[in-house]
Order: sequence, then structure tokens, then C-alpha cells
Amino acid sequence: MNVHIQLFAGLVDLFGTSVLKIDIEQESISIEQLKQQITAAYPEASSQLTTCFFAKNQAYAGDQEMVTAADELALIPPVSGGQPSMYEITHDTIDAAEVASKVNLPNHGASLAFIGTTREMTYGQRTVLLEYEAYIPMALKTMETIGEELDNQWPGTLCAITHRLGKVAIAEASVVIAVSSPHRAHCYEASRYAIERLKQIVPIWKKEIWEDGSEWKGSQTGPWNPLQTPQFE
Repeated sequence: MNVHIQLFAGLVDLFGTSVLKIDIEQESISIEQLKQQITAAYPEASSQLTTCFFAKNQAYAGDQEMVTAADELALIPPVSGGQPSMYEITHDTIDAAEVASKVNLPNHGASLAFIGTTREMTYGQRTVLLEYEAYIPMALKTMETIGEELDNQWPGTLCAITHRLGKVAIAEASVVIAVSSPHRAHCYEASRYAIERLKQIVPIWKKEIWEDGSEWKGSQTGPWNPLQTPQFE
């Protein structure tokens, strides 16, 4: 069989294609075996592949899951998201007030809007702009998952997320996460959880573009594992 694997961000540069095609002798193969076959075919990519996870039909897949040619596959490098109205991805400028209005309920006594913007200086290096890309269908699903997790942990909490793609200039918003809750303590906790969880599981990648170069940024908070159970504080 022949499997097609969607690639994103730095993997496109590494493999020189956005869709990797692999011939498999058997009719099904485990994720672990598929990784091994790709590593054997592309040994120069072995170090990068160890940090990546597979998505099967727009959901993260463990090593023992079996895949066939009928499955939609994607190789997800570390990431830096459904109700279409609550969870959106756009190439347009984000209106933070509009996102915040989605969670404004009469019986909620607290609301917060987290706005992530492009920072110009990082450790003495000047960023010219950021550029984002996403595995859009899965990104929207994982955004919705974050909303469900918030409601499970802090019942009644409402969440709306809008993330921008393409080029985002200095001081412009790349993401707005609005959270509301009946009580302010839960609102603060849920808002922080939402942005940290977004960075863990939503397949959106950021390229930092400087005056003298650029780099795709992956996880910057330790080993990346989107299948890890989130830790509530």
C-alpha cells in the first residue's frame, strides 16, 4: 500500500515536500513501524523525527495504533486553535473585543482575554515579524478539546480562541483566548491553563523572522508530548 503523510513547518524544508509518500508492503502498519521505515529511508531526518508525533484522522496517535492507506496521516513537529464561532483560525487581524464578547454571559462574574502579540526583542535579538501555519482541521478540533477540558475542570467555564496564520507584525495579536467563569479565581486558572494547553497540543507552528535569518520554533518548555495528561495546578 501507499500512505500519504502531510508535513508542516520545518519538516517541509527538511523533506523538500509537503506530502511524504511511503510504500508499505503490508496492508496495515503500526505508527512505530512507520516511524522506523521513514527513519530508514531518511536517516538524515532521524533526530527530528524523534520529537514528532503522528496524527491519524486528525487526532494524535500512539505508537501501537495501526494505520492503513485509507487513514489521513500527518507528521506533527513540536508546536509553539468545534464550534466555528468559538474556535477560529484566520489570516485577518484579530479583534480582541469580538472574541471576548463570545464568552460574555449574564451569570458569569469574571472574564479575561489573553492576547499573545509579536515581541520585537528576545534575548537581545530583534524579530522583524512572525509567520504562522497550521494543520487547520486538527487545530480546530484540539482547540475545542481545550474548551471541553476547561469545562470539566472548572464547570461552567466558557472559552473562545482565535488564532492568526500568515505574517504577524510587531505588536500585532497572533492569538486571543477569552475565558469567562462564574467566579474570578476559576477564570484566572482556566485562562492560564488554556494558553499552556494550546502550546502543547494545537498543531500551529511559528517561524521567527529576524533581520539576518529565520527559524521555525517548536516546544520551548521541555520535551514535547501532546499525549501527556495535562497537570492542573
